[in-house]
Amino acid sequence: MGLEMQICLLFAKNIIRFQVIAINDQFPGPLLNVTTNENVRVNVQNNLDEPLLITWDGIQMRMNSWQDGVPGTNCPIPPGWNWTYQFQLKDQIGSFFYFPSLGLQRAAGGYGPITINNRAIVPVPFDHPDGDITLFIGDWYTRSHIELRNMLNDGKDIGVPDAILINGRAPYRYNTTRVPEGLQYEIVGVEPGKIYRFRVHNVGISTSLNLRIQNHNMRLVEAEGTYTNQQNYTNLDIHVGQSYSFLVTMDQNASTDYYIVASPRFVGNTRWSEVTGVAILQYSNSKGHASGPLPDAPNDYYDKYFSMNQAKSIRMNTSAGAARPNPQGSFHYASTNITQTFVLKNEAPLRINGKSRKTINRISYSPPETPLRLADLYNLTGVYKTDFPSMPNNEPARIASSALNASYKGFLEIVFQNNETDVQTYHLDGYSFFVVGMDYGEWTPDKRSGYNKWDAISRSTTQVFPGGWTAVLVSLDNVGIWNLRAEKLDNWYRGQEVYVKVPDPLGYNITEMIMPDNALYCGLLKERQQPQSHQSNRKSSAQAAAPWSARLLVTAMLIIAAVFFS
Repeated sequence: MGLEMQICLLFAKNIIRFQVIAINDQFPGPLLNVTTNENVRVNVQNNLDEPLLITWDGIQMRMNSWQDGVPGTNCPIPPGWNWTYQFQLKDQIGSFFYFPSLGLQRAAGGYGPITINNRAIVPVPFDHPDGDITLFIGDWYTRSHIELRNMLNDGKDIGVPDAILINGRAPYRYNTTRVPEGLQYEIVGVEPGKIYRFRVHNVGISTSLNLRIQNHNMRLVEAEGTYTNQQNYTNLDIHVGQSYSFLVTMDQNASTDYYIVASPRFVGNTRWSEVTGVAILQYSNSKGHASGPLPDAPNDYYDKYFSMNQAKSIRMNTSAGAARPNPQGSFHYASTNITQTFVLKNEAPLRINGKSRKTINRISYSPPETPLRLADLYNLTGVYKTDFPSMPNNEPARIASSALNASYKGFLEIVFQNNETDVQTYHLDGYSFFVVGMDYGEWTPDKRSGYNKWDAISRSTTQVFPGGWTAVLVSLDNVGIWNLRAEKLDNWYRGQEVYVKVPDPLGYNITEMIMPDNALYCGLLKERQQPQSHQSNRKSSAQAAAPWSARLLVTAMLIIAAVFFS
C-alpha cells in the first residue's frame, strides 16, 4: 500500500520488517473530527485475515451499547466483510481514540484519534489555540500480536518492549549507542510565539509513560472529555488508555530543536532504560538539531507519592461548561446517596485449569461465543450469569462468563483494589466516573471521609497504584451492557474484565435504542446470519440511514488492513 516506516529492534541494533494494522493506508489511523451531538456513521471494511471489532474509547454510546464494539455487545466482523457503526456523540466533548478490541490487535496498531469539538453556543474555557496536534505514545513489540497472544496462552510474560513509539515512529537518535541512525522519527513543526493544543493518548500495551517537552510547560486543560483546572506541568504520567489535552506556548528562543520524551514509569528491569520514545519539537526558525541529555524523568525512589499526588492534582474546572452551557460541576455527586458498592480486587496471575490467568475477585472472564446483549434480546439462557461477586472473596479462582448486576438510575461506588506490584489501569465503557479517592494500602469504608467531594475529575480511565486503591463514583443513567476492563492489553486478554449490566426498567429496547438492522449474528444465533454481498450491504446502509436523514451526519470509511513496515 505504499507505506514505509523504519522501526528498530533496539537491543539487536538492526532494522527489521514487520506488519502493522493500518487504517486507510495510515498508521496511526485517520482523525474523526466531529462536534457535540452530531451523528456519526463509520463503515469498517475488514481486510485482515481474522475477525475484527472497533471500539470507541470514552465515547459513551448513550442508550446504544449495540455500537460499543466489544465482544459482550457485538459479533465480530468476519474477514472480508464490512459493517457500519452508527452513533450520536451525545453531550460529549474532548479527546478520545478508537482501536481494535479483539485478540491483542491493538498491539499491532489499528488505532486513531477522535476529537469532539464544542458547539458554538458553549464557550471553550481558553483562547482558541493556533493549532491542534495529536500525539499517540505507547510501548511497541516487534513480535506480532499473534506471537504475543501465543506467549500469553503459554503462560509467558511478554517482557520488556522493543521501543516506545510516538505517532508510530521510532525514537530520534538522542544517543548514538542506543539508537541506530537512519530511523524515521516524528517531527512536530511549530511557529514561534504560537499556542498549540496537544492531544496525547497512551495507546500502548502495558507501560505507563511520563511525557515531557524539553524547556516547555504543558498547561493541562482537558482529561477524557472534562475541562480541568488549568495548571502547568513540566511532566505528566499518562497510563495505558488515558488521554489528556495540553496547551503549549512556543516561547523559547529556538536556538535548537527540542525533545518530546515519553519514557517508561514504575519499572525495575535495567533494560527499560534502553526503551524511550523521543520525537522532535521544531520551530520554523530553529537554528540546529536537538542534542545532549534528555530532560530528566521524575525520581520516585524517595517519594513514592509523587505520581499519586500528581494524579490527585488533576481537578475538574467546575465553572466551565463542556457539552452543555451549564457548568460541569453542577452535578453535586457528593450529596447523592450511594446505592451499590463494588470492591474489585486484582491479584497476581493465578493458575486456573492449567492456564495463567488474570482475575477480578478471583473470576477470570471468558467471552462466550454469543454476545451478552444479543443473548438478552433473544432470551437465551446459559450464555452468562449475573453472579459476579461485588466484594473480594477467598473462593477458588475460576473462569466464567459473569456480569455485575446494577440498577438503572442507581449511584454506584466502585473501588479498585490493586494487590500487585505494578500499576493497573481500568476503563468503563458507556460512562465517565468521578475519581474521588486513591491511596496506598487496603480500602475500608472509613476511607470515604477523605474523598474529594467537590471537584474530582470525571473521566473513563483511571490508574490504580501498586498495593493501593482507587475509588470512583458513577451515576448509572445509561442502559446497556458495558465493558469494565483492564486497559493493559496483556491483563485484559487473560481475563481481567467484567461487564456491568444496567437493564432497561421498561423492558429491553424501550428506554434504549433498538437493535440495528445490520446487526451481525454469531454463537447460538449464527444461523440467523445471512451471507454478505455488495448488494445486501448497500441495502443495509440505506436502511440504516433512513431515520437519520433529518439530522447532521458525519460519515467515514475505515479500511482495516495489515501492512508491512520496514
